[in-house]
This record gives sequence, C-alpha cells and structure tokens, in this order.
Amino acid sequence: MAHIDSVTLEVADPSTARSFYDAAFGLGEDRLRLAAGESPTSGFRGFHISLVASQPGDVHALFDGAVGAGATVLKPLAKSLWGHGGVVQAPDGTIWKVATSAKKDTTPAARRFDEIVLLIGADDVSASKKFYTGHGLKVGKSFGSYVDFSMGSSPIGFGLYKRAALAKDAGVPAEGAGSHRLTVGGDVGQFTDPDGFAWAG
Repeated sequence: MAHIDSVTLEVADPSTARSFYDAAFGLGEDRLRLAAGESPTSGFRGFHISLVASQPGDVHALFDGAVGAGATVLKPLAKSLWGHGGVVQAPDGTIWKVATSAKKDTTPAARRFDEIVLLIGADDVSASKKFYTGHGLKVGKSFGSYVDFSMGSSPIGFGLYKRAALAKDAGVPAEGAGSHRLTVGGDVGQFTDPDGFAWAG
C-alpha cells in the first residue's frame, strides 16, 4: 500500500521554522522536514495540512500553542455539525487545520494529535484522482469534489479537494501562483502531479 513518510516545506529560515513547529505542535523532523529556499510564490499555495485530534480540548491546546508561537488565525476555533476545529497560518506561510469529530472531552486536554493529513487542491479532481490511482494509490472515500485515499499504516494521510473548496475551508482566497513550496516523501515514486505538486520517491 502507498506510504507517505514525510512532507518537506521550503522555508526562508529552517531554524526559525523548526522552533515554531516544535513550540506550536511538537512536530519533530521524522514527519515534517524543512528545507531552505524562497521559490517565488503568492497567494494560496494549494494545500493545507490537518492535525486530527481525538477531542476538543486537544484541538484547543494545539491551536493555542500555534497562536502563542506566532501563527496567524485564519479561522477561529468553532463548533460545527462535523465537530470542532480552526485554521492557522504558520509564519512560513503554510496553512494548518486543527480539528476533531468528537463533541466532548473524555480525558484531560493535552497538545497531542492522532493523525496528520495532507489535503491538496486540484483544479480537476477527477483527473487528479485518475493520476494518483495510476500511481498505485487506492481510493478510500470519494464523493463529488473530495477524494480520501486509503493510506494504511502511513504516518501521513492524503486526500484531494477541489482547489476553490479547499481555499474556502482554509479561510483564504483561492487565487495563488508560483511554487507550492512542498515536497511529498514516500514510496509512491518521483513525479510532479497535474497540479504541480512534487513527490520524491
């Protein structure tokens, strides 16, 4: 089964970015890697990364930790029909969603999460879905403008969403151009997908 080991973010100052991610989410270098660079980019970079927690208290702890470390709030924490969550933007420009489907806390709150999920915005979800299944990924759920791939024991989940819908979910305008400043690492292969996202085999 396809496996994503890590994602690499291109940032201006890896040391400063590492300090932020350690303080905000407790993310180590095993799943989140940082590379120095300033490739031209503007607006929405076409993806966000979600930290999925098991309860609202943990979501609050992660969200508050990120804001306290210097993140910008794009969507304040709020309850919804599907659960509880909010969206922040790291100082390096990466958008992070923190969420849970749980309604109540069952244990003392802590800055912890159960899953990391990379969601990329596709201009043509059907074409991108076909591209990824052609590279060995298996669809777990698919409806309309959303595709969730079955990643098995992969430490990072992966899905597709219509670009405009993903931007709305993140709380930003959909317009953007230039580099995504993101490379996906795993055993899927080395290629660039239809929307310009780079994968390193």
